[in-house]
Amino acid sequence: MLEPVLAENYLELVEVQFRQEPAGWVLRVIIYKEGGTSVDDCAKVSRELSRLLDVEDLIPQKYMLEVSSPGLDRPLQSERDFLRNRGEKVRLTVEIAGTFATVTGIIDNVRDGMLVLKDDAGMVSHPLTAIKKARLEIEF
Repeated sequence: MLEPVLAENYLELVEVQFRQEPAGWVLRVIIYKEGGTSVDDCAKVSRELSRLLDVEDLIPQKYMLEVSSPGLDRPLQSERDFLRNRGEKVRLTVEIAGTFATVTGIIDNVRDGMLVLKDDAGMVSHPLTAIKKARLEIEF
């Protein structure tokens, strides 16, 4: 339902959450645009999605709609997240032989279920399934 709106605005759907929070039910839609997601992008998607949801009446209970960009500190979870951030520095918690290690490096690529990083020693690969936590390293 949302894909045509996203496609015509060169946006990508990153994540959809629908959950109960202290203030009530929240439908959170996270979108991404190469070069940066603007406030106008979020507002346009919010208007269109709100209209579509009102017409289709898909959600019976009262809820609040939030549309936002991923943000700098959002965890990287999917292959697409890593590919979207190629060339960026990342900090991982990786399970290696039953123990956890913290690894940092520059995201080079994702191939065959492996994240390829460039670090001080060269290129190193980690299975996506072994990555327990991943966030971009923000450098100021």
